[in-house]
Amino acid sequence: MLLANYHTHTARCRHAWGEDKEYVENAIQEGMKVLGFSDHCPWIFPKDYVSHTRMEPQELDGYFYALEALRQEYARDITIYIGFESEYIPELMEEQNQLLDGYPVDYMILGEHFTASEVTGPYTGFPTESEQDLEKYVDLCIAGMETGKYVYVAHPDLIHYTGPDEIYEEHMERLCRYLKGKDIPVEINLLGVVEKRHYTSERFLKIAQRIGNSAIIGCDAHTPDRLSNPEYIQTCLDLAQRFGLPVTFCLGLCRKHENLFVFCSLQKCKISNCTAEILTFPAKGAIIKSLNTCKNGAHHRKGVCPFFMLFYGKF
Repeated sequence: MLLANYHTHTARCRHAWGEDKEYVENAIQEGMKVLGFSDHCPWIFPKDYVSHTRMEPQELDGYFYALEALRQEYARDITIYIGFESEYIPELMEEQNQLLDGYPVDYMILGEHFTASEVTGPYTGFPTESEQDLEKYVDLCIAGMETGKYVYVAHPDLIHYTGPDEIYEEHMERLCRYLKGKDIPVEINLLGVVEKRHYTSERFLKIAQRIGNSAIIGCDAHTPDRLSNPEYIQTCLDLAQRFGLPVTFCLGLCRKHENLFVFCSLQKCKISNCTAEILTFPAKGAIIKSLNTCKNGAHHRKGVCPFFMLFYGKF
């Protein structure tokens, strides 16, 4: 069973299908307690360019309105978060930040589909023998996570490097070591696994196993049924078990930084230089705690973890 999924798309991205409500109902059918919507985030493109892989900026209002309505409608059955999957492209970030300013974004995941603007391409998943492409991809993933804007890297081995294995291992080990150092799990991407794409690959999972990474299952759902197929989900869970990667399901909210999530299995807020401990949901039988004071003097209010509420009730 998959208790939570934070990688869910909607038809607004133009390559997903189904009504928003169908995604919610399929997640409930699977027994999920948390569903995060993370559709492809819009960018400000030149007026003569039309993206076929993400919503338009003018669709943001409808996105939040529709999902907030579902959050209220299904509040007793499932916790719904509203976020985005987005690239980190330094030269475009200011415009995107301005675009999203004022919207109640719960979280974002980093999906580095392009290492430059979508307008110029190329798509990261196209085969490449260039070490420069691989290095740039890893550099951008690390730089993006360093901003504190994203909770984890979606399909971290999306880069389709076809050159020598030793070069691939050198750079992807660098990414895995960074994620391990920040206690950020690697995503096992259900879409890639089920459709037998080049990700999530065994060669990447071997590196993650060697480094000692944890994992999170991301359905990358572009159709509602991908949230409720027990065979697909079990395949991903089996992969994690095969490579010895402990799976985390739970996110907790650091209330000092209102829209930033951190993994409940972790202890620290992801904002640079913030040492606060937050509400955690450790291994079964362990004590759940919330410390409200950073070592640097900042204060954190208690956050409410849906898994805490599920097993222990409200504070």
